[in-house]
Amino acid sequence: MQLSHVIERFAQDLARVWPEGDADAQAILGVAVSGGPDSLALLLMAAQARPGAVRAATVDHGLRADSAAEAAMVADLCARIGVPHATLTITVADGNMQAEARAARYAALAQWMEAQGIAALATAHHSDDQAETLVMRLNRASGVAGLAGVRDRAPVPGADLLLVRPVLHWRRAELAAVVAQAGVAAVDDPSNRNPAFDRVRVRGALADADWIDVPAWSRAAGHLADADAALDWAADMEYRARVQREGLGVIYRPVAPRAIALRVMARVVCDITGEAPRGSVLARAFDLLMARQPAPIGDLIVRPMPGAFSFVRAPKRRTPPA
Repeated sequence: MQLSHVIERFAQDLARVWPEGDADAQAILGVAVSGGPDSLALLLMAAQARPGAVRAATVDHGLRADSAAEAAMVADLCARIGVPHATLTITVADGNMQAEARAARYAALAQWMEAQGIAALATAHHSDDQAETLVMRLNRASGVAGLAGVRDRAPVPGADLLLVRPVLHWRRAELAAVVAQAGVAAVDDPSNRNPAFDRVRVRGALADADWIDVPAWSRAAGHLADADAALDWAADMEYRARVQREGLGVIYRPVAPRAIALRVMARVVCDITGEAPRGSVLARAFDLLMARQPAPIGDLIVRPMPGAFSFVRAPKRRTPPA
């Protein structure tokens, strides 16, 4: 495809997910660029589609020896195409490495957006990403919330800022072709070829299965996201109508189907403890309650009542005297 047609397609997709930017040519679009082919393609197309109204940032997690050099490569490319660039160096907390890295990454990007007056942040999630994630979560027997794909427009995690994904319906190969046509060398992350990672194995399996329609699977993940939003809406209605504080605890009088009741229970637990419970714990607790048995959820005890569930903190155990 000719470059002019590629840029036109991208501009249309960007306008679809960010109509505010289409209406205001001076609104600044931020682009998260790791140096891989997907984000480099996003950067190159955004710079062509919105000349002078794009800023780029690379987050250096410090987790790989080459990360600083990769950020410098992106900075050099940005200088050549006239896009201001920032390298955001972060420290990843101990614990779940992927989750902590993601949280730290978006926190740094949100601070950068606010400092630079950036109206929206674009990331390079594409249809192959969607399909791979769907397969991985199917393998884990995830529910609707887990199977729901990312949306092409959402808040930046942890911030009241706009995140857009203008290439969500593009294929990985299409983005790689944009980078190749521009004569740019993308970062080669060896982890993308390491079969120890679930995503790498799934990616290889999908590539070998020529009967699979990846864009269709990606759209299916989007339909599940719509279903997830509908369940959230219904759970909010149930929560407001059927949950109330009584004494030292919370009473929930469920009338909704199980999928909605589980979401209401999750919200009640989070309200009391400040922590989101695991879905498997909630499901087990719900089944016990329906069998008229009390159920532990973290440091809460949930007891069945006539037509209701009672949530209270479990009494603290007394330390026996020495």
